Amino acid sequence: MMKKVLIMLAVPRQEFEEILPDWEIVYPANEDFTHDELVTKVADVDAIVTVYGNKLTNEVIDAAPKLKMIANFGAGYDNIDMAHANAKGIVVTNSPDPVTEPTAELAMGLMIAVARRLGEMNNILKNKQDLKWGVMRNLSTTLVGKQLGIVGMGAIGKALARRAVASGMSVVYHNRKRIDESIEKEFNATYLPFEELLKTSDVVSLNMPLTAETKKMIGAKELALMKSSAYLINTARGPVVDEDALIEALKTDKIAGAGLDVFENEPLIPDAFRDLPNVVLMPHLGTATHETRGEMSKLVALNIHTYFSGGVPPNRVN
Repeated sequence: MMKKVLIMLAVPRQEFEEILPDWEIVYPANEDFTHDELVTKVADVDAIVTVYGNKLTNEVIDAAPKLKMIANFGAGYDNIDMAHANAKGIVVTNSPDPVTEPTAELAMGLMIAVARRLGEMNNILKNKQDLKWGVMRNLSTTLVGKQLGIVGMGAIGKALARRAVASGMSVVYHNRKRIDESIEKEFNATYLPFEELLKTSDVVSLNMPLTAETKKMIGAKELALMKSSAYLINTARGPVVDEDALIEALKTDKIAGAGLDVFENEPLIPDAFRDLPNVVLMPHLGTATHETRGEMSKLVALNIHTYFSGGVPPNRVN
């Protein structure tokens, strides 16, 4: 009997058709399915492809009695109730590898954009606002010789460290567990306790997953430890930062600026972030390249194919 997979959102389809040629693919006619459509369409599916940032409710899971696998399109899988999936014996996978380089690339771009005031100057010129030109006007900060503090030295953190070192920066990091010394040497990275990293870094980049422990990991206390000349970069998840505390720190010049790709209540963005000239905003585009989306679909499809062929999917997370 033909197996059936439902893809929650209109991600690239060709890779699924090539890797799962004998499967029935339930694909949204528009951008995505409504919640009610999902509940009615999952009754006989074997697998569901979820997409980061789009919640898979337990109601949908419970409406799928044949469901054996949830394959997440994205590295972070906080859109899935893992305890509920585990209780029902459902295998969950993610797709981390393709997102590594583009996310690190965007983090590096945000660092440059906020430190060199690219966003601010671009907005002024495009909006035809008055701007005085001159050798000693509109000065910004170079990243050469500065210290980058990476919170979360996983694959993305390492890819960012490689870029930072190539740009003339020094790199320190904080992890729950210190990485192997040989890997530290490979990326010229030095381990520091969390508070010491915050106190000494010129740029702090958040690259950790969202967990109960990391939620609002950066709040008023942590921001107060940072240099007044430092920048905060977040390409992880919005809720790892207390946005009210960050807004206050930016308004009162406790830190110099921020580059944000993620927010607490996406797609809602506080007006204060829009109004502050020292903040560069992106609409959660860390992995959003044409190439990456195709690679992610391929890996998700391979996870499904491997599991239903009797193998262990390469990106199983439970």
